[in-house]
Amino acid sequence: MRCESPVKGLLERASGGAEPAWREIVRRYSPLVFSVCRGYRLAGSDADDVAGNVWLRLVVSLGTIREPEALPGWLATTSRRECLAVLREKGRQIPNEDVDRVEPDAFLTSLVEEEERTAVRDALTHLPDRDKELLSLLFSDPPTPYAEISSSLGMPIGAIGPTRQRCLARVRRVPSIAALLLHDGRHCHTN
Repeated sequence: MRCESPVKGLLERASGGAEPAWREIVRRYSPLVFSVCRGYRLAGSDADDVAGNVWLRLVVSLGTIREPEALPGWLATTSRRECLAVLREKGRQIPNEDVDRVEPDAFLTSLVEEEERTAVRDALTHLPDRDKELLSLLFSDPPTPYAEISSSLGMPIGAIGPTRQRCLARVRRVPSIAALLLHDGRHCHTN
């Protein structure tokens, strides 16, 4: 049985130019990338294009990955984004008026929204209960008034805003959210 190298060591060696480390990363995580492609019903050259773009993005990002253990999540998120890009492009290339189909933009929008909801649910599992409670009160529909939050959580009204900022900073550091923000080009500064 093969002894699996820690992800951090693999990434460090790959970023240093070690071809065996890079091959091991691709061997280890290609099934993940292609399973995401299958989930979007992409196969053949489309799946190969997605995989190539994912590995290219990883090469570009090797030196900036701060949480090596989050690599599978980063790869899954990047794969989903690349699948959406391929589907978006295919939607532009197939002007078939005779086929009843969901508009590509509506379909892609729903996929992106589901991906974002999944990332938020994942992020919430990484937060302390008090943070979850505060964020759920702040982002309820309609939003809970600060006076009610203060009473419910035993927190001074003046502390709610700064505490919210710290909670959101922690959310941005969760790998699934960080991957979305990085891939979208949204650069959020956290304290």
